[in-house]
Amino acid sequence: MAPKLVTLIALLGFLFCIAAANTSPSGSIYDFIIVGGGTAGIALATRLSQGLRNSSILVIEAGSFALDELGINVPGRKGSTLGTKYDWNFTTVPQTHLNGRVLPVSRGKVVGGSSAINLMVWDRGAAAEYNQWEEVGNTGWNWKSMLKAMTKSENYTGPPPRPGAGKLGPVHSLVNRFQPAYQDAWIPTVTTSFGIRENHDSLDGNLVGVTFQPTNIDATTHYNRSYSAVSYLPLAKANLQVLSETSVAKINFSAPKKPHLLHRAVSVTLTDGTTISARKEIILSAGAIQTPNLLELSGIGQHSVLEAANITHLIDLPGVGENYQDHPRVQISYQLKPGLLSGDILRYNTTFASEEFAKWTSSKKSWYDDRRGAFIFANWDQVTGNKTTAKALTALAHTAVGSSPDIGHKKKLEQLANPTIPQLELILGDGYTGRNGYPPPTSPRYGQNFVTFVIILMHPLSRGSVHINSTNPLGKPTINPQFLDNEYDIQAFIESAKFARRVAAAEPLRSLLVEEYEPSEAVETDAQWREWVRENLFTVCHPSGTAPMLPRGKGGVVDSELVVYGTANLRVVDWSVMPVQISGHPQTAVYGVAERAGEMIVQKWA
Repeated sequence: MAPKLVTLIALLGFLFCIAAANTSPSGSIYDFIIVGGGTAGIALATRLSQGLRNSSILVIEAGSFALDELGINVPGRKGSTLGTKYDWNFTTVPQTHLNGRVLPVSRGKVVGGSSAINLMVWDRGAAAEYNQWEEVGNTGWNWKSMLKAMTKSENYTGPPPRPGAGKLGPVHSLVNRFQPAYQDAWIPTVTTSFGIRENHDSLDGNLVGVTFQPTNIDATTHYNRSYSAVSYLPLAKANLQVLSETSVAKINFSAPKKPHLLHRAVSVTLTDGTTISARKEIILSAGAIQTPNLLELSGIGQHSVLEAANITHLIDLPGVGENYQDHPRVQISYQLKPGLLSGDILRYNTTFASEEFAKWTSSKKSWYDDRRGAFIFANWDQVTGNKTTAKALTALAHTAVGSSPDIGHKKKLEQLANPTIPQLELILGDGYTGRNGYPPPTSPRYGQNFVTFVIILMHPLSRGSVHINSTNPLGKPTINPQFLDNEYDIQAFIESAKFARRVAAAEPLRSLLVEEYEPSEAVETDAQWREWVRENLFTVCHPSGTAPMLPRGKGGVVDSELVVYGTANLRVVDWSVMPVQISGHPQTAVYGVAERAGEMIVQKWA
């Protein structure tokens, strides 16, 4: 038996020992109930289990345990579980500005949540972005406090050294040991031709630059994905239970005796009608899609939304489900010259793929380790190459939202003026990952190798919403990101696509490429780029901000202690609380929010 299988089988037994009571009968009582066993929920539950030994904690998760799922565990198979039973498989409503297209919105439906199915990028935003959280009214939420919390969650094993990385936390991270030959050209191309510095400090609040970014892989036992279910849960105590494959329908409250008093969360009702009670707190960690939905199903939110769904309105919080933000993306792909390999070889050469998988199973260096993450984070001066174009972009942003009273919009305009805050993330993705799919066996390009430039806007101005479906409140929610609803976002993508092309045309990378495969050089003018962006934009699936930590009068849903306004003991601990959108990928910040919440709750109840 391979070492991986031994480890996972042992771990599986341990976790199911924790979750021995896989059904919780009606009338059960716990001190704390956490709804959602994902990235934040499992991390929080573990910290409460450790810090409150005399308290009982229940996590309720709709998904199953999947500790032996190779699509999750094998880094080189990341992305293979998207669209499967481990994914909620949400979709948006038809997007007006994307020619009516409907986009997938993936969220993890598994113990471990999206940390089990994401693409494993391990980075942080710029320090100034976290400081904005405090500036909008959240005392104690800043770069210093978040860095402390984020490093508490991680164990960076390198190499090379990374300033700002944690060493003692449960989630392992490293810079991948496998680097395809073409990636040797990445950093020299960017530093020489564009003057963007090589940056090994990206975890230390200093994101702008070009680098090979860390990823959450555990190399101490085997080269597996490190995520909340396998990293945090083994540290939990016997006072924690995980109730999997179980969904919550709503939160129940005791009515306040006087109008000015707070509602107290007392129990949850499951979709089968079972009721489970909480003595101390109920915590929503269902994510930026389902946390606002559960609030609405429980009577908290906008009057019009609840009235349309025939739900009794308990607490008026118009911000619930609003402020939906995400990181949209487009992609440009190139064919590599003969002799240069990418991960595409695992698609078309089954013999090679079998040999490489056997290496990974034996803990040997393999294409299934995944490849190094090649990233650029850049501001508009760096992307455009001239200050005139950069200023024009900034002017478009001010035209779009300059008169908006919204705090988030004001902060995004401030971000544009700060060169330490990136506006573009450009990834040199390994293999073909475009919209049309790898060339079929009938194509002359079948058997060729590709790379894909993934172009991601860090601070788009588009805002959307997610609400319960008024005709089917317990069904899938109505998600409307409103992508490209302003000219700034469109022009930002056009300039970013041009920049990606300039990178591909610069040496030494240029000498490694045959030609642009998608969209091809037929797309050249701004008008052509505009239409191509509308037809090819997708999301990185970083939904956020739908129950924001803001003042109540400014659209806030939770206060700086993460307690829902109008309640005494209902908290939200997940990425829906994000008050101001940050750059990069949110995984480390979500763990950081969970760690901070754990400290707050333990301090209150110890």
